[in-house]
This record gives sequence, C-alpha cells and structure tokens, in this order.
Amino acid sequence: MAELSVIDSYRTVIGSRIRAQASYRLSFTVETFNSILVGIVEFAEIYVLLANVPQLGGLSLAQAALVFALANLGFSIADMIFGQLDSIPQYLRMGRLESFLVRPMPLITQMITSDLQLRRLGRALVGLVILVIAWVALGLPMTPSTLYLLIITPITGAAIYGAMFTLAGGIQFYVIDGAEFTNAFVYGGGYAGQLPGSVLLLPVRVLFTFVIPATVTAYLPALLIMGEPGPALLPSWLGWFAPLFAIWAWLLAAFAWRSGVRKFTGAGG
Repeated sequence: MAELSVIDSYRTVIGSRIRAQASYRLSFTVETFNSILVGIVEFAEIYVLLANVPQLGGLSLAQAALVFALANLGFSIADMIFGQLDSIPQYLRMGRLESFLVRPMPLITQMITSDLQLRRLGRALVGLVILVIAWVALGLPMTPSTLYLLIITPITGAAIYGAMFTLAGGIQFYVIDGAEFTNAFVYGGGYAGQLPGSVLLLPVRVLFTFVIPATVTAYLPALLIMGEPGPALLPSWLGWFAPLFAIWAWLLAAFAWRSGVRKFTGAGG
C-alpha cells in the first residue's frame, strides 16, 4: 500500500504539471516552437557542413542525418525527464533544496517531477522527422535487427544522457558555480553524440565512448544499421552493447549523486 501511495503521489504531481502547462496554451505553443527551432538549428549546422563537402567523418549527408536524428531523440527525452537537474546550483544557493530533503521521497525523483517540461518534446519531433527522411533517403531494408536498433537506440540514448545529467547534478554538490564545468560534458556530450564519432580526436573519442559513452547513443548503432565497420577504437559491433554502456553510465552517475547528497549539510534555509 505504501508503494502504491508513492506511485499515486508522483502520478498526481506529474499530472498537475501537465495540466498547468496545457492551461497556458499560447505559452506552451511558443515554447514548443522554440524547442523545435533549436533542433532545426542544430541540424542546420551539419547540413551546411555537408552541403560544402561530400562526406563528414566518412558519412554522407543522409548517413550523418541518421546519426543526428537518433542522438537528438535520445537527448530530447533525457532533457525532458532529467533536465531539471540543471537547476541544482540555484536550489543550493537559494537554500531551497532542504524543502525536498525533508519529504519522505527520493530527492532525484522529486527533482525530476518538480518541473517536467513537455515543450522539450518539440525537439524530439525534429529528430523523428529527420530520422524518417534519412531512412527513406538511404533506402535501408527493415530487418528484425534493424527494427530492434531503431527502438532500443533512443531508449538507451536517453538513459545515457539521463545519467550524464545526474552525474552533473551530483558534481554540483562539490563545486561552486560549476554549471559551466558540468555543461561541458553534458551538453558537450550531447553535441558529440550528434556527430560522426570518427571526426573526434582520438583522446576525445576515447573519453566520449568509454568514460562518457556519448558515441554509443547514436553513432555506433547507426553504423550497425547502415552496415558500416567503424573507425579506429570505435568498431560498429560495440553498438550492440549500448545497454551495458548505459548501465556503466548510471553506476557512475549513482556514485556521484549519492556521494554529493551525503556531502550536503544544508544552506541554512
């Protein structure tokens, strides 16, 4: 019964957030449009590059678009669910985090449900549209393994990016005004995941694969879908192990989060 009451509590909170956003239709529409615009602008950068050169990291425009679309879908979902963790520095400075800690619910789930922003789905819509266009342009066959990768890749991508948001949130308990530092690997990782991993310098390629597995969110699964072998240190078969990379990312994030929360002693609020 206790578990059901907790689930009902979260359902009530999330429902109230959704209804609140739906009640301000003009504001919701404008913010969703802005989210769509962000996705379009991000893809425009790749389009401009490949409009002037035949390939980027060994991939054509349609192939690079497939990588971008898969990565953008995963990041958009993670941003919608875990993006609120970016607000931790403000909560710490204003002494508002204590109000979450005194409640009989896990801190991270309270943070996640405190400001669920459905407008961020607009960015995911851009990724979905580009995915369909790239798929048609490439003319790839739909096999069981391909269908599996198309379904599991955005899910594991969202899990990996969500772990990166959580990792960044845990680090905020140790650094002062460290948003720029953590954004370097959260949004930097999101940017790296949208690019062909072969364009990254070797040390950066290692960092964003085996430490922060951004290239696993889209590039490696996309290589499997397209039947490409992959560059040095990034063989395409690693894409089959994306769920294991997601587990590793969450182990790292859980350690940072738990140690950060335990270190927090209050801001006098």
